[in-house]
Amino acid sequence: MPIKTTFDPGILSAALEGLELQRKRIELQIVEIRRALGAGSKASAVSPVAEPTRRRRKLSAAGRKRIAEAQKKRWAAFHKGTEVPTETPKLAQKAAPAQSRNKKKAAGARK
Repeated sequence: MPIKTTFDPGILSAALEGLELQRKRIELQIVEIRRALGAGSKASAVSPVAEPTRRRRKLSAAGRKRIAEAQKKRWAAFHKGTEVPTETPKLAQKAAPAQSRNKKKAAGARK
């Protein structure tokens, strides 16, 4: 019968920090050895930990329009079978205080 073990998140985070520290130390040793051998160019001598930053891609207005139209088409297809209310609520109902709306909801629930 296997023993079920649970690990404390504190222990796991400490273990992760220790392993990351070991990895950084090993990567630095690899860089030093490559420099000593003279086998690497300037690009390979840089620590592999530093990742290059990605530039954001710009989307044209036409591309945004195509995406919006496609999303509207998907939305319409998804909601095709559901009933859409044709009347918009009156402004007076929207402006009613929240307290009275809550009372109406409670009264409706009691019925």
